Amino acid sequence: MEFDFDAIDDEDSPFPEVRASVSNIDDPDMPALTIRMWFIGLILCMISRFVTFIAPYAQAHLAHHSGLNVFFNFRQPAPTVVPLALLLISYPIGKFFAFTLPITTYRIPIPNLPSSVVPIPNENTSRVSFFLINLFRPLTYPRAIEFSLNPGPWNIKEHVLVFIMANVAVGNPYALNAVVVSEMYYDLKLGYWFSLVLVLATQLTGFGLAGLTRRFLVWPASMVWPQNLVACTLLNTLHAEDEDDGVGFSLRSKSGKGMSRYRFFVIVTVGSFFFFFLPGFLFEALSVFSFICWAAPKNVPLNQVFGVHSGLGMSVLTFDWTQISWIGSPLMVPWWAEVHIFLGFVAFFWILTPALYYSNAWSLAYFPISANEPYDKNGEVYNITRVLTKDDRFDLDAYNTYSPLYLPATYAMTYLLAFALSTCVIVHTLLYHGRSLLNGIKKMKVESDDIHAKLMRNYPEVPDWWYLSAFAVFFGLAVVAVEVWSTKVPVWSLILALLLPIIYILPSGFIYAMTGQGITLNVLAQLIPGTLLPGNPLANMLFKAYAVQTLAEATSFIQDLKLGHYIKVPPLQLVATTLAAFVQVGVKTWIFANVEDICDINQKSQLTCPHNQVFFTASAVWGLIGPSRQFGTGSIYHPHLYAMVIGVFLPLPFWFWQKKYPNSWIKYVSTPVILNGVSQIPPATGINYSSWFAVAFVFQYLIRKRNFAWWSKFNYVLSAALDSGTVISLIFIFFSLQVWPWISLRQQ
Repeated sequence: MEFDFDAIDDEDSPFPEVRASVSNIDDPDMPALTIRMWFIGLILCMISRFVTFIAPYAQAHLAHHSGLNVFFNFRQPAPTVVPLALLLISYPIGKFFAFTLPITTYRIPIPNLPSSVVPIPNENTSRVSFFLINLFRPLTYPRAIEFSLNPGPWNIKEHVLVFIMANVAVGNPYALNAVVVSEMYYDLKLGYWFSLVLVLATQLTGFGLAGLTRRFLVWPASMVWPQNLVACTLLNTLHAEDEDDGVGFSLRSKSGKGMSRYRFFVIVTVGSFFFFFLPGFLFEALSVFSFICWAAPKNVPLNQVFGVHSGLGMSVLTFDWTQISWIGSPLMVPWWAEVHIFLGFVAFFWILTPALYYSNAWSLAYFPISANEPYDKNGEVYNITRVLTKDDRFDLDAYNTYSPLYLPATYAMTYLLAFALSTCVIVHTLLYHGRSLLNGIKKMKVESDDIHAKLMRNYPEVPDWWYLSAFAVFFGLAVVAVEVWSTKVPVWSLILALLLPIIYILPSGFIYAMTGQGITLNVLAQLIPGTLLPGNPLANMLFKAYAVQTLAEATSFIQDLKLGHYIKVPPLQLVATTLAAFVQVGVKTWIFANVEDICDINQKSQLTCPHNQVFFTASAVWGLIGPSRQFGTGSIYHPHLYAMVIGVFLPLPFWFWQKKYPNSWIKYVSTPVILNGVSQIPPATGINYSSWFAVAFVFQYLIRKRNFAWWSKFNYVLSAALDSGTVISLIFIFFSLQVWPWISLRQQ
């Protein structure tokens, strides 16, 4: 369907955040699927996958090898390759290719049939012959494939496609945790092909699920996806020329001319790069500026309340952007969502948690108020090996002799809120989005088209049956993985695992699209298999990996589809994710075949596998000890299950009130956002939330309210610049000031 560009005039998105970061103009003739785009995108995709997996071993022995994210997953500590870093890296590479590659258009002739092979029809030609002649005659025409290595300047559509392909490769495949734990802790050697099939299944089932939810989560204008606004702003900053609108300031003159976004971005990026050396290397106390605890280091209650790492972090002072943006950039999340999140944090972790702790509810006062590990009855970190046999099976007698498993206060609160959220978010979605869901199922418009949906009419849409086919094929791969290899995982458990992301994809997507805060299924994905398949840790791990990863990948794919919707480019995640899976599994296989003492606490290259150890502990707690001993009748945490019942009723009073008083401020209350916003505790602490909200108050409320023009032009640029400068500085410090001196010392 063609779209009349003359009819749009100055039409733009109804949301100021989108207007400030996304262009309302599109050029359908701009080249996107170019050869250089494929080359740069796939190379960055493979490198970013490989690096997170292999860098630690590379630092000690093979520094000439590339590869980042799969290797970093096994190292402690390790930096993370963030998507914005890849966006910045790809920009000069694309510019270099545009400058150096020849602009010649190449033609490759396609062989054609001789014209004499197909006769010329006449009046005596039968209908069947006439049909065959018309069918084969085009094969006699001379044709050629035309392509150019350099179709013009490096443009924003090529850049965003490279970013999307590299972005899907940044995250580490969750299913590899199950594979590593099975091999290293349970002595189940399943091999390369099992790992590959499982990773492909868990990574790409979500792709089909994402495509089927486009009419709900991509096409409506209200589905903003705040993370994409930062990326769009950075892309437009790099590729678009700013008009001098007088907004900003000039460093050289007092002429009143405004500063361009690009110049502002460069200045802030450089400044944040050098500034991060203070909290990140030279004076790390600036990162956790807990001056109250310094004044009274032996005052236990004071340190429990104001301590950053093992306390509630009741402070707002930190000079480290990585601490401030731990739960997401405060310049990205909408103000109303930030208010919800911070109010929920204060209510649950600064009021309710201390009340429960100091009243010794659930025996919380015997353990640290905030920690990442479970504890035993003696107040020591729970030693899971004491309740396992030599072949890593559960030993009930040893468990009864040793200790039940106890949770620190913040962990107990997190589980309580997770149970409440699991039902609250479904009820809230049905109440507040039920009509939109019904219209979408009937293939009616959920919302009126905004300018971006209208511009997308110029491009053919991928049909639903294609996504449905991908969904079925990759679920079939999951069935192949558990049936062909002796996993003792029933197929019905996979179906049940798949039902969880199917049920939660829309509730999670609505929250993510509007607040930038996603929902995870970790608790339910461990509770269900632990109850139905007790004593089977592999089933617990595969169930959890399939459910959690499918939802996470589906959400990520939807976010990329929305980014493509904003920039007007086609989806390419399937190709990049498939290629990345081969690289990831190959790198993992190579590392575990060549690195000595891998995952050992004393491994000389610090390849201690911290994420896999946590995954193993969870598999033992939920798969071997089992949820019935943690949350069953008579257990200390049994009251947590009633939170699921409470969650059903939480949205109801707010919904009934806004129905009776539609203009009341109650209509803005979202109970799932309140419950979900604090889900990153632990390992996040109070300082991450309080400093985050303080910065948000300045930029998302004060500046936005008092100087909307400045906010519209620079807010998202500032967020991208702070993220970019900080991550570049972090990577530079890690490799030049931490890894390289360590390598030199070992060589000496």
